[in-house]
Amino acid sequence: MNIKAIYRSSTFFFCLVIFFISNVVAVDLPVEAFSRLPSIKSPALSPDGSKIAYLKNVENPDLTLLIYIDLKSGEFKTLLQTDNLTNQIRWFKWANNETVLLAAKFSRHMNTEKVDHTQLLAIDVGAEQTKQRRLINASTIYSRRHYSQHEDKVIDLLRDDPTHILIALDAENANLPSVFKLNINTAKANKVENHKLKIRQWMTDQQGFVRLGSALNYKTGAAKIFVRKGDNQNWQILFQYNSLEDAPVTALGFDKNPNILYYTQYNNDKKALYKVDLSTDIHQLVFADKDYDVDGALIYSKKTRSVIGIHHISGNIYWDESRKSLQQRLDKARPKTTNYLVDFSEDEYVYIFYVENDYTPGIYYLANRKTGKVNRLMTQYPALKGANLTAHKLVKYTAADGTTIEGFLSLPTGSEGPIATILFPHGGPGARDSNGFDYWSSFFVNRGYAVFRPNFRGSSGYGYEFSQSQMKNWGLIMQDDLTDATNWLVTEKIADPKRICIVGGSYGGYAAAMAAVKTPDLFRCAISFAGVSDLRNIVFKSRYYTNKKFVEHQMGKDVDNLIARSPFYQAKRINIPMLLLHGANDTVVNVRQSQRFYQKLIDLNKPVEYIELADGDHFLSIQRNRHKAFTAIDEFLKQHLVSPK
Repeated sequence: MNIKAIYRSSTFFFCLVIFFISNVVAVDLPVEAFSRLPSIKSPALSPDGSKIAYLKNVENPDLTLLIYIDLKSGEFKTLLQTDNLTNQIRWFKWANNETVLLAAKFSRHMNTEKVDHTQLLAIDVGAEQTKQRRLINASTIYSRRHYSQHEDKVIDLLRDDPTHILIALDAENANLPSVFKLNINTAKANKVENHKLKIRQWMTDQQGFVRLGSALNYKTGAAKIFVRKGDNQNWQILFQYNSLEDAPVTALGFDKNPNILYYTQYNNDKKALYKVDLSTDIHQLVFADKDYDVDGALIYSKKTRSVIGIHHISGNIYWDESRKSLQQRLDKARPKTTNYLVDFSEDEYVYIFYVENDYTPGIYYLANRKTGKVNRLMTQYPALKGANLTAHKLVKYTAADGTTIEGFLSLPTGSEGPIATILFPHGGPGARDSNGFDYWSSFFVNRGYAVFRPNFRGSSGYGYEFSQSQMKNWGLIMQDDLTDATNWLVTEKIADPKRICIVGGSYGGYAAAMAAVKTPDLFRCAISFAGVSDLRNIVFKSRYYTNKKFVEHQMGKDVDNLIARSPFYQAKRINIPMLLLHGANDTVVNVRQSQRFYQKLIDLNKPVEYIELADGDHFLSIQRNRHKAFTAIDEFLKQHLVSPK
């Protein structure tokens, strides 16, 4: 489980950018110790706490397994396995004590692009022979006129009705879902809410009634949040704004009291948590942070179904005294790690918690509040046990225009600068880096490089104005922040100015390539994984999709400007060695972005290497591809940073 993902906004692009170091003595662990997929992911308790299900990655052959363990009998069973080639497990959840729901993700061609599709499956864990059954098919919904791209939008597990769930499905009109009550045993469904008012997302209250709809007009950007108040069946506008022009309002969820709705809205430029009593229309500020956005998910008590806290970048915030006390006891017992309460049984006696810090890969534990027993379940990176990893230091630097930028600096143990350095900004660009274990940073530091991950402008979490800096600023202010980060590293005598490499993925791959275009004198080399190279092409192809206006809003639409900010069209300015890597089946950034860029650089006789990862996706989800990518990056950095010519 990627716990930190709770705090990250959902993004179209992600980015990695790197600087590399090396004149310290480091004990290199095998590449595979870092590039191995997490051993386990997403452990979840059945409602009664008697069973655990989790995802396990294994090698030889490379598979992801959905495992089930009966905690009373010790029974251990593989419910499903996938090679991650034809399909992947997107998520799974316990529907009841005997049935697991899961979303299977696969790709198909749509227009000229490969796009992700999902199917919803169910597995009965107690069956003698476990078989998955597809829950959405031609006979499920008789009024079906449209085959949905995503069939896994479960909006309520209906805990009081273990044989049914509520699912949002655009079975009649594309991108306009209706809500259906689906029997998970028979795969039969009945419509409970018809599509209307350009509502794209539906929300239920804690009693299982459809109470809220978030509407969006893709052409104009007009956004509205509709609610039903009390027993009134009429839909009323609670909030409205223009998503292309205004700071958004986001509905998070209802409290046990069906009249209380929690939402986030910007307050003094920072996103804050509010609640509104729909019976009185009284709004109340619940929690705000003057330094960072409050943009995590609500935390519910499974026992009372009340909202008891919210996930936040600085740690979970609780206003429930029982949960707050449990968190405090956990932190007191493990003061050197960040400790997350992950999952609970419905009576909240049995729970799973997760611990990590910058130099401790994540470990899951199973605990029982009645017996006081705590058992270690599993670790995510067992090959790194005992590894000499280092902490990430939060630092600040000042951009050329005076803006303060935060970032995380990681140094090899015992190093004395200036040394070879990796600039490693996050992706998104609307995301952020934070503290905690990071396998990329740990790998580079183990190789003797300093690593710096700046939260450049456009990053999420630092307020509305800061995040909006990404709009039409690819290659401009965001790129300048990376340049200023590099200069700061040199000025502070952290980085050897002759041995700095920038590495990125997706947006980061774009940033790495643009650094090679705009500031080649600052970098010894550049690496782009799944990188964007042609902004004009991205905007041009958006005409096939409903988000065209939003892509233009982010990228711009002036052709000459897009060309000026595209590494593909500026390739003649690149004179430093580049390594390009891309998954052949990437559904986020088309592999043609790297294929064409590579051919352009070859035609211009530029120093470039290209590795295409067979069957690869945007996230290095296939084990052999992650090993191959890390090995290639390791060798490239040794060539250009350890012993530069």
